[in-house]
Amino acid sequence: MEEYVKDPKEIERRSFEIITEELGEKKFEESIDKIVKRVIHTTADFEYADILEFHPKAIEAGKKALKEGCSIYADTQMIIGGVNKKSLSKYGIQIFNLVHDKDVTERALKTGITRSMVALEKAVSDENIRIFAIGNAPTALFTLKRLIEEGKAKPDLIIGVPVGFVGAAESKESIRDLGVPYIITRGRKGGSTVATAIINAFLYMI
Repeated sequence: MEEYVKDPKEIERRSFEIITEELGEKKFEESIDKIVKRVIHTTADFEYADILEFHPKAIEAGKKALKEGCSIYADTQMIIGGVNKKSLSKYGIQIFNLVHDKDVTERALKTGITRSMVALEKAVSDENIRIFAIGNAPTALFTLKRLIEEGKAKPDLIIGVPVGFVGAAESKESIRDLGVPYIITRGRKGGSTVATAIINAFLYMI
């Protein structure tokens, strides 16, 4: 029996080789290709090659904001845990999640809305948060949409990939016409691991 591969770099290299082989004739622009393959590598789900949707200015906007050392708002700690820390440090990028802040929890209990919504409202007050990565809570994405429409937020890029059965697909569709660059997954699929993969793909590209 062939000895299994132990070297992590070789595992990743071979994984991307397999992904390229199995994608066959599906081809993407170089930067989009890197994101699509990184998401497939993370999920082992080739459907993402069909359901990832990119605003025409998403790649350019994301790269520019990150190179300028913007901050990222993530709606889960899982996203923060999975993002490449070395790359963040290199560009002076900070990534935040405010869902567990005491004032957020208190306001959510008082108002009867989700902590994700309250945390998003708090996050937009920081002008250096220019990328919003939503992988879990459709309510956060709906809240961001409302704040953009009210003129209280103007992100450089929205990574809108919440997963789920209630509101997930609708929340992603709702941000298409806001005039803000976005990357979304159509339908129910997505999640924190997908958001993390997209951020890491950007960090490797810059």
